[in-house]
Amino acid sequence: MIVTLILAAEVAFWILLGLGLAARYLLRLRTLSTVLLVGLPVVDLTLFALTVLDLRGGATAGWTHALAAGYAGFSIGYGPSLVRWADRHFQYRFAGGPKPMGAPKYGPERTRHEWRICRRTVVSAAVTLGLITALVPLSDGAAQFGTFTGWYLRLGITAVVNVIVAGCYSLWPKEAPAGAIVEAGRVVGRTTPRPR
Repeated sequence: MIVTLILAAEVAFWILLGLGLAARYLLRLRTLSTVLLVGLPVVDLTLFALTVLDLRGGATAGWTHALAAGYAGFSIGYGPSLVRWADRHFQYRFAGGPKPMGAPKYGPERTRHEWRICRRTVVSAAVTLGLITALVPLSDGAAQFGTFTGWYLRLGITAVVNVIVAGCYSLWPKEAPAGAIVEAGRVVGRTTPRPR
């Protein structure tokens, strides 16, 4: 049942996001758009509440319960940036907005980009592990703790790897190719033609 709820939450997230952006840019109904977009965290809270109710109802703790916590953690860590990404692309395609720029590839801008990804990952991991820890007392406590221990290890490793990657970009910033004209970490032209 939890897997079905996770899939339903994922579908509901994208539907609400699409409706919210359509209301904003196509229908020019900013208030309705705001209400729909504010509903995005409600989807995550509802999923986690149903997970809690499932465990309190006597369900055996399983990876699906931890996955529901992971879904909520991911949405909190990455949700705002995902909404901004979708907003920029929707505005470009349907409302005459500027073409969205890709992620910076070089210099200090790339380093800052990597640290932003790192922060989102660490927040996602911390929230997920906090929610999983909150599930332990609802799932016969220590008797089911082993069900969730793998998540602590995987998410911990993921967060540490992200910190290492961002740290490497701080120590060794990625340099643009020779002859490239770079603005805001992106190549915008060349001072010399590419060799053929």
